Amino acid sequence: MLVLAAWAWHVGRSPRALLATSWDSDWYTRIAAHGYGHTLHWPDGVVQSDLAFFPLYPALVRAVTTVLPVEGGTAGLLVSWLSAGAAAWGIYLIGERLHGRPTAVLLVLLWGLLPHSIVLSMAYTEPLMTALAAWSLYALLTGRWLWAGTLAALAGLSRPNGVAVAAAVLVAAGCALGRGRGSGRGDPRVWAGALLAPAGWLSYLLWVGARRGDLLGGYFAVQDGWTSRFDLGRGALRFVLEMLRGPTQFGFVMALLITGAGVLLFALLALVERPPLPVLVYTAVLVVITVGGSGFFESKPRFLLPAFPLLIPLARALTKARPRAAIVVIAALAGLSFGFGAYALTLAHMAL
Repeated sequence: MLVLAAWAWHVGRSPRALLATSWDSDWYTRIAAHGYGHTLHWPDGVVQSDLAFFPLYPALVRAVTTVLPVEGGTAGLLVSWLSAGAAAWGIYLIGERLHGRPTAVLLVLLWGLLPHSIVLSMAYTEPLMTALAAWSLYALLTGRWLWAGTLAALAGLSRPNGVAVAAAVLVAAGCALGRGRGSGRGDPRVWAGALLAPAGWLSYLLWVGARRGDLLGGYFAVQDGWTSRFDLGRGALRFVLEMLRGPTQFGFVMALLITGAGVLLFALLALVERPPLPVLVYTAVLVVITVGGSGFFESKPRFLLPAFPLLIPLARALTKARPRAAIVVIAALAGLSFGFGAYALTLAHMAL
């Protein structure tokens, strides 16, 4: 944030405005202030509706503006910063439980130094979803089924890919019920957690569908207006092929490299680290949604920000590396992150 602020002042921009009102941030603060119902009609026929944005984050922004004498953008930053801190805490606890304190510290550090981590300081939903996801997974790992289901339901109200948290809870509950002992078939907490987990995501999809007159397909029609759809990666592949044929923007190249790195890290996570099944399922769903979705290709690295378990193989490797090598890697990531954050918000002409 300091690097971004320094560069923003250098080029005559407001750091607060960049963090609080850029791209999707403006949509969220508008929803918080006026509710749903805003639609943009573009000359090329594209129709973009604010129904594409899930309701939990703008509801929290509205709650903050009701309690504190601040406007929507500032309230959004407060929610995001508090959420980022809660997410870091939850990520640390998961890393500590799975691999010990040194790996946990490095896991949080690497997550905070991802190239697109400036988003964690913006009025965006990724910090909120990551916090809810991390604590839901931690609740699963510690056998707190009601907490896991409730947090998964809230994660499903925060972002479309929040369904990954519900998938993790449902798979874990299915395994527990299948084993039929301890917290198994006769434990109502497992059933309650499983029923709660997808409730948030499903309720918003059905609400949008009812509002649009198409109960099951209404939300997906809204997303289609944003050119966002799940097509098993065909749209993304066409974009990459076109990008490779001629000059392109640096942000697109970074998106391709980071998405490719995410797929490689997932392979290492699944084949080498072999985390608990809920952690693996959560990460797998996020990777599949990111790789298989079309639309804003430059936003794919942002969609992977909640997929913090992808960094476990790298964190584990750094705990075993010589301190000098670890410092070089961390310094390089810091430089890339600081520079890319300033570039993305002040120089790039593409959505973040």
